[in-house]
Amino acid sequence: MGSFKLKSNFKPTGDQPQAIKKLIRGIEAGKKHQTLLGVTGSGKTFTMANIIQKVQKPTLIISHNKTLAAQLASEFREFFPNNSVHYFVSYYDYYQPEAYKPSTDTYIEKEADINEEIERLRHASTNALLTRKDVIIVASVSCIYGLGSPTDYENMSIKLKVGNIKKRDKFLRNLTELQYTRNDEGFYRGNFRVRGDTVEVFPVEEKNQIIRIEFDGDKIEILSKVDYITGKRITHDPKPMIQYDIFPGKHFVTPEERLKSSFVQIRKDMEERVEYLKSKNLLIEAQRIEQRTNYDLEMMEEVGYCNGIENYSRYLTGRKPGEQAATLMDFFPDDFLMFIDESHMTVPQINGMYNGDRSRKQTLIDFGFRLPSALDNRPLKFAEFAKHINKVVYVSATPAAYEYRQSGVKTKKVKVGNLMKELVDKKDLESIIHNPSSAVTQQVIRPTGLLDPAIEIRPTDNQLDNLLEEIKKTIKNKQRVLVTTLTKRLAEEISEYLKELKIKSHYLHSEINTLERLDILRDLRMGKVDVLVGINLLREGLDLPEVTLVAILDADKEGFLRSETSLIQTMGRAARHQEGRVIMYADKMTGSMKRAIGEVERRRHIQEDFNKEHKIKPKSIEKEVGDSLKFSPKDIKARSAKSLLATKREELKDYKTIPKDELRRIVNGLVNEMKLAAENLEFEKAAELRDKIKQLKKLKTQL
Repeated sequence: MGSFKLKSNFKPTGDQPQAIKKLIRGIEAGKKHQTLLGVTGSGKTFTMANIIQKVQKPTLIISHNKTLAAQLASEFREFFPNNSVHYFVSYYDYYQPEAYKPSTDTYIEKEADINEEIERLRHASTNALLTRKDVIIVASVSCIYGLGSPTDYENMSIKLKVGNIKKRDKFLRNLTELQYTRNDEGFYRGNFRVRGDTVEVFPVEEKNQIIRIEFDGDKIEILSKVDYITGKRITHDPKPMIQYDIFPGKHFVTPEERLKSSFVQIRKDMEERVEYLKSKNLLIEAQRIEQRTNYDLEMMEEVGYCNGIENYSRYLTGRKPGEQAATLMDFFPDDFLMFIDESHMTVPQINGMYNGDRSRKQTLIDFGFRLPSALDNRPLKFAEFAKHINKVVYVSATPAAYEYRQSGVKTKKVKVGNLMKELVDKKDLESIIHNPSSAVTQQVIRPTGLLDPAIEIRPTDNQLDNLLEEIKKTIKNKQRVLVTTLTKRLAEEISEYLKELKIKSHYLHSEINTLERLDILRDLRMGKVDVLVGINLLREGLDLPEVTLVAILDADKEGFLRSETSLIQTMGRAARHQEGRVIMYADKMTGSMKRAIGEVERRRHIQEDFNKEHKIKPKSIEKEVGDSLKFSPKDIKARSAKSLLATKREELKDYKTIPKDELRRIVNGLVNEMKLAAENLEFEKAAELRDKIKQLKKLKTQL
């Protein structure tokens, strides 16, 4: 339980030292909100690690998706090998929420497939927060969902200490109350077994070690950690174990007294709801809620659980109507540090969680499937999330107006198309960035010396013919091209047109499945595809050092795909090569274009000055294909789209050539697609994806 100790073979370079110093100064000065404007390739993760080491506070890092969170957790484990770094995301491999569609009178029951390993990691996260100070949790936005009361979770834990008196029979009953199950045969996580005067417990947060408690009568004589496989004591720690805390097997645990009183309140609220529905002549709904609630109560009274028990969480945790639930952030001490990674994506996602959840549940309540208390099983409202912030650093290459405003930059409302948009005052931003005591810090210098791409604007007349000439020049130099369009149809048509001209091209958009998408990107890097045409080429992992030309068609069409943020992110795809350049086809200079170009040019000049001062010659990033897409050309044969869609048998035969690590990443991608389909009520598609995931998981265990 020591302090944070950063281990790295590198020292801060470029503008990392000033960024680290300024952010630490802001934290120590009591600034609640700070923003780190850091471009891709500038080492933002290393900067965060240095700040954590200096501040020495438990830290929460929030990312907008599981994949990026996993990558960050892996990096921080390397930086802090002797500290407690954990990964906290939703533990569902598949989740179909309970829903009702009035238009077709269709009730959809909740269906979920829990990933036991992720559940273990979630318990490891909360246990670490309650027992240590040197803790880093990398989480997805699932950290704003209800998790059960940390007070109940800690108070109900069993504290073991050598020499203490603890009656063995009472200890076994306590374990059962903590949702542990006695199992003397099939022993696994969440179980305990008894062998004479020895009790062995497999804590839910452990992966391969169990706790052995040896009694001498009613006194705890020996505590030890035991390897689950060999059954031998783990002796890497020279000091004998003196004490150990066993935390509950579930995050939602309720003291027995409160459990009984909650049943009384549930019945009372049910009766009131039934009377209300009858007064509105909604007799079917009244009968439905009465039957369902009575059944759930019987299940909870008999076995302590019912399907959908989370809808009664308000009663079980003793909260008032409308009161927010406890979340992962409530397990942190009050003075914890927070980083929000890719804040321009993560903050809006946090902001949008509450309304989407409420809409679905309100329909269930209106039609008698749930009591109104179901609304209190919810993610945090954004204002509630903001109250949890002690000190936060927003990290992004393109921070949004919200982050800047919180960090003291002036914003203004501007009409963009038919919408009002909040924009940053660039003059104010510039002065704040260069103010040593401000809350905005930039990190735009890449140690490699690479510049942001040069930008050229060309008219839309004959844009395709002009683009074709540029594509031919680029291909001649054995380099790659990205082309962005505004519609899927145009992306497909341009790709087919290029193929007719014997140019190796492919399109990429949301309808391409995960496996095909990975193949296409790999083929682009390998030179089997020279031109990639798509709508949104900002997907995670789109690290393509071979790309030297990014062409943006119809750049002057204001909207989400041509906003300042999207344009900067898109242009950044050409920043991995020293010859990177961008051509924007437009007949007028929109506000978004002007701001995006201005920002890229500003960053380019800063890097140029740094390179001249330190005599750095920009060098293109060189990566093996396997480094970014994790495919091995020796092990994987090229697969066409037809072979991927042929038959399940052919698919599985083909999948066997994929390395195990890459197979895991593919499964994660398919899980995300399945969840999205379920959220959109496309349950047939979700079921197909679920079956494919099961096949791949089975295959993974055989490799």
